[in-house]
Amino acid sequence: MTFWLTPEWPAPPGVRAASLLRAGGFSQGSYAALNLGDHVGDAADVVQRNRQRVREALALPSEPVWLRQVHGSRVVDAEGATGSEADGAFTSAIGPVCAVMTADCLPVLLCSVDGQCVAAVHGGWRSLAAGILETTVTAMGTRRLIAWLGPAIGPEAFEVGNEVRDTFLAGDAELAGAFRAVGDGKWLADIYAIARRQLHTVGVDDCFGGGHCTYSDPDRFFSYRRDGITGRMATLIWRV
Repeated sequence: MTFWLTPEWPAPPGVRAASLLRAGGFSQGSYAALNLGDHVGDAADVVQRNRQRVREALALPSEPVWLRQVHGSRVVDAEGATGSEADGAFTSAIGPVCAVMTADCLPVLLCSVDGQCVAAVHGGWRSLAAGILETTVTAMGTRRLIAWLGPAIGPEAFEVGNEVRDTFLAGDAELAGAFRAVGDGKWLADIYAIARRQLHTVGVDDCFGGGHCTYSDPDRFFSYRRDGITGRMATLIWRV
């Protein structure tokens, strides 16, 4: 059984990537079944079994670099970065597996068109507003990049308040089109549109993926906003 999505994007032959679904693991109850987060209350030994299953199924060259994500803008070199407090990882080396975990937030994969550098980014609204995509693109150097947007909460489900919209518009008024009013100071936000706009402003125009909604598809995706207590999926990228 395939329990991941393979990004549909023109990545070079030496780049591998996968976005895990919630099926195919050993977790029970609210964490069923392929919970990869060791910080959400699931049994630690079960999480390790799930992670091992992913490593074997995808024939990963190494254990993914699991970050301590804090909804900020810090990006680290993946080599030796396991456990680092960051929301993105990049590498130019063959072997390290960049990883981010999500359950509504937007996972963003980046790779250079020459296949020499890859990155995974945790695009929650706070990290996007803090400039995580710009920071990652800068860290990857002067290369032409392409991007893939993984499963996230969709524009019909992501309700936010004025403070979220105001935060984004303070940085870029063009993002007004990513918000639709629903009354009483509430807006439906399109996190995919936000990410595409931000990538465009830093020179990444070749952007693929998007269109999934974690909130509205409980069979395939974990969703924190929908369920509260839930597992975490992972989106991975590496070079071979």
